[in-house]
Amino acid sequence: MDALTLGSINENVEKSIRKKFHKVLFSRFAKAINEYRLLEEGDRVAVCISGGKDSMLMAKLFQELKKHNKFDFGLSFLVMDPGYNKVNRKALENNAKLLNIPVTIFETQIFDAVYGIEKSPCYLCARMRRGYLYNNARKLGCNKIALGHHYNDVIETILMGMLYGAQIQTMMPKLHSTNFEGMELIRPMYLIREEDIIHWQEYNNLNFLQCACRFTENYTTCAEDGIARSKRAEVKSLLKSLKKANPYIEGNIFKSVENINLDTVIGYKENGIKHSFLDNYNKD
Repeated sequence: MDALTLGSINENVEKSIRKKFHKVLFSRFAKAINEYRLLEEGDRVAVCISGGKDSMLMAKLFQELKKHNKFDFGLSFLVMDPGYNKVNRKALENNAKLLNIPVTIFETQIFDAVYGIEKSPCYLCARMRRGYLYNNARKLGCNKIALGHHYNDVIETILMGMLYGAQIQTMMPKLHSTNFEGMELIRPMYLIREEDIIHWQEYNNLNFLQCACRFTENYTTCAEDGIARSKRAEVKSLLKSLKKANPYIEGNIFKSVENINLDTVIGYKENGIKHSFLDNYNKD
């Protein structure tokens, strides 16, 4: 594919973000950044790209945001190769070139390291990936890493925590790193619906990696943070059926973790310390 063709494809992709998908993609991207204060003057963000639809779109949205240049911030597009096969590695590189994303790729042997581990290999893999990303982002002078988790990931995580983890928690829009001082993780796709990402991908006839994990290459999604793929699939199916009866179900689940009333909660944790409603039950 010659440079003229590549440029034309990327131009159409960027135009679709500015025009057809502006409201459902770029506006929600910008809203999350503003609402959760994900960016500040002088930040340098490592946009972490796995090669899938979510992270590739996130990179394009950051490029579009940079064009507006309301305040100064820097971007690095960071790709970690945890041991992809040659086909997946090449597909990722080709897509980055197609979309004019100047990626910095570093290699690790994470897949080899977790191979053969029977207990929670996905959890260990996720932890190792996160550590490598922080470390290499810092080497590039970044103080933040951006991950491509979207609205549906958040909702599914809330439900999985309740149904399988016996806890109420959510995937936060930003987090301070506990192991890399001064570093933060941000999720600027927090308000973007997966169906709109898929629509954007199909509209532009783009083909991204599905799951590039060596052990699960025949699946469409990877296990996240140690939660088995079957559980996330179950929750996706549950949400799909619930939406048929109540089209507002996803929004209600999302808002539920914004509207927690501690006066009606039996117990909760704060800074790792467990509290009970009995602590203050007889106090005036």
